[in-house]
Amino acid sequence: MSSEGDRFETKVIHAGQSPEPRTGAVMPPVFQTSTYAQPWPAKHTGYEYARTQNPTREALEACVAALENGTTGVAFGSGLAATTTVLHAFGGQGVKVVCGDDVYGGTYRLFERVFKNTGTSFSYADFSTRAPADVIPEGTNLVWLETPTNPMLKISDIAAVAARCKQIGAILAVDNTFATPYFQRPLDLGADLVVHSTTKYLNGHSDVVGGIVLTKDPAIAEKLRFLQNAIGAVPGPWDCWLTLRGVKTLAIRMQRHQENGKHVLAWLGANSRVKRIHYPFLPADPGYAIAKKQMSGFGGMVSFVLDCDLPRAEKFVASTKLFTLAESLGGVESLIELPAAMTHASVPAANRRALGIEDGLVRLSIGIEHHDDLIADLDQAMKVALA
Repeated sequence: MSSEGDRFETKVIHAGQSPEPRTGAVMPPVFQTSTYAQPWPAKHTGYEYARTQNPTREALEACVAALENGTTGVAFGSGLAATTTVLHAFGGQGVKVVCGDDVYGGTYRLFERVFKNTGTSFSYADFSTRAPADVIPEGTNLVWLETPTNPMLKISDIAAVAARCKQIGAILAVDNTFATPYFQRPLDLGADLVVHSTTKYLNGHSDVVGGIVLTKDPAIAEKLRFLQNAIGAVPGPWDCWLTLRGVKTLAIRMQRHQENGKHVLAWLGANSRVKRIHYPFLPADPGYAIAKKQMSGFGGMVSFVLDCDLPRAEKFVASTKLFTLAESLGGVESLIELPAAMTHASVPAANRRALGIEDGLVRLSIGIEHHDDLIADLDQAMKVALA
């Protein structure tokens, strides 16, 4: 049995952080500096330049690594900067990457329009319906997995994919942004890397852009640390401090996101204008059995399909008053968006249709407001747009 200090709710407050030794400050200070004094040429105290080391950033990295049960965290200036660094570490001429077919639009754009030009080849597969051996061929170097996916919320069996990767010598990277380590820990299931956009649930307040990669593997950690410094896409100390402050309430926020999600789901399920709902912890969802096996719950991400055309769907998402029409997700405030026109506009229309991203697909990021007010807002927007 874990000691009290090992429990998640305690880690979010204390992991990677102790009172500042000189003053006793309880909160980690913001070390807003670009460089550090050296007592002798090339002899320093462990800090020489802020791109390479920053104590505020180190506190964030250590905290999130502990939450994911990793040993090393490497923070970046955005989620895409984190993804880019992983691809620099494991991509390149002749490298073969297998990626989930339903993936964040920015990831798809990065792979197809940037890293394809470096000689890295990409193929896309539905890990949620096919056996890993059928979609991850011999010779694959890197597997990029989102589960739950964005925006269809499909579920893949991380342990099964990890076993296949180990069998053929591939690296498995799992984007855990939607689930967060509160509900799912891919490193415990065999993943080599976990990636987050810390912009989303980890920070939780929609005021910072950032990313982080976590691992247990010392060789991978060393490679990522080198690239973090060499490429230089690091977060500033103030952004790290804000994110670390946000992480402290992650456990209680995720509980409330999930609670609100259940109320909204019940309302959507009773609404005749809703054709389909995507949420992995609904018993009718295709991914329910695997989700229950590898996740302890799920938060406030809900996708559903309205029985209407694109203009009416656009009018619906533009008519909410509490739900803000905006991209991103995971903040305390509720957001609404239309993936076909917004977050996944960079995915070709034919690909979107094949994935089930219809014109009427709406994605909600349900915040921590009162659920009755959120439901009333969705109801009035439907009356405006679909009456």
